[in-house]
Amino acid sequence: MPKHTRRLLRGIGLVAALALGATACGGSDGDSSDQKQVGAADIEAALKKGGTVTVWAWEPTLKQVAADFEKEHPKVSVKLVNAGTNNDQYKALSNAISAKKGVPDVAQIEYYALGQYALTKQIDDLKAYGAEKLADSYSPGPWNSVQSGDGVYGLPMDSGPMALFYNKKVFDKHKIAVPTTWDEYVEAGRKLHKADPKAYITSDVGDAGMTTSLLWQAGSHPYKVDGTKVGIDFTDAGAKKYTDTWQKLIDEKLVSPVVGWSDDWYKGLGDGTIATLPIGAWMPANFASGVKNAAGDWRVAPLPQWTKGANASSENGGSSLALPEAGKNKELAYAFVEYANSGAGVQTRIKNGAFPATTKDLNSSSFQDTAFPYFGGQKANKIFAESAKNVPADWKYLPYQVYANSIFNDTVGKAYISGTKLTAGLKSWQDASVKYGTEQGFTVEK
Repeated sequence: MPKHTRRLLRGIGLVAALALGATACGGSDGDSSDQKQVGAADIEAALKKGGTVTVWAWEPTLKQVAADFEKEHPKVSVKLVNAGTNNDQYKALSNAISAKKGVPDVAQIEYYALGQYALTKQIDDLKAYGAEKLADSYSPGPWNSVQSGDGVYGLPMDSGPMALFYNKKVFDKHKIAVPTTWDEYVEAGRKLHKADPKAYITSDVGDAGMTTSLLWQAGSHPYKVDGTKVGIDFTDAGAKKYTDTWQKLIDEKLVSPVVGWSDDWYKGLGDGTIATLPIGAWMPANFASGVKNAAGDWRVAPLPQWTKGANASSENGGSSLALPEAGKNKELAYAFVEYANSGAGVQTRIKNGAFPATTKDLNSSSFQDTAFPYFGGQKANKIFAESAKNVPADWKYLPYQVYANSIFNDTVGKAYISGTKLTAGLKSWQDASVKYGTEQGFTVEK
């Protein structure tokens, strides 16, 4: 392996300067030729023989999936470990990989973080197991997110096609129409705040995931990734649509300065002072558990469009299940991943509140006809499923997106507190991301 690549693999960091370490040299991006090709007969033999599969994941519906898998395969034991949520687990996983000790057989990895593990060959290319044959089983956004080069580095576990959650009670009270464009959204924010100065169209203090999701929907392509060659540019037409509109919300103080997922945030959703949330389709369970007092007040609408008459959407959140390269029991590990994310486990997870990435389930009448009591009996899955169809499949994350997101509040976040313009904040984020990537050995263009 060239010295440049060694330096690159050693240098890629997570939050708190995690060392990903060069644990495997591998071939070119997406090349599974150095992996053992595993067929159905190999997997069936492994299931009959049995063994233990260690799965690191924080997603709660996997508990029942693991129990069902064990029941179907009595000689297999699934050890489900919650090693922390997102960054906490990534830190533990990277430390285990570096120490070459305690590496799980399966790991939950969010789409935005998957690329850096794929680039460093710390997770297996699942084409060795025939995973590419499942491409048509998934909606475009999640399937695109598990690919790197020609490789498939995880199977999509869920997805987060975006929609607009809005407080119908508040909108009706102030005779505000549900916005279908972002320009209308700004106007709705103005009307609401004028009628009730304590009420805001939404809350936003700067969030990397939300910003990238809205850029994605606007048709922006800030990241270009080709192996170790990276391009970063937040000045295209799509980015301008986002900054022009969102700057008005910030300048006119139409967004609540309440931190998401805080007690005050839940309170604002409950009392109507936060009137909408543009967010992923996984949100309903959070409303039902965290904002119980507003049951019946909220509804779901399609995400507002940047251009009137368009139907573009984007993803906001979502995870895959991947096989760490240093894990063991490969056949059993892949069997569990396929069961959980493509087989019978999908229905189990849907019944327990997960939002699927599988097109068969998204398009099924049983799924789309599900009534949500919280949303006044609305069949919200119809809106979510349509959103999933309209996600452009050409979005890319940086191979070090975890680090980039960790510095978002130090760059773009200043636009919410210091008068810095969003365009300047994005330029600062771009420059810092370019600097970091260059330091880690990437060839970065801007």
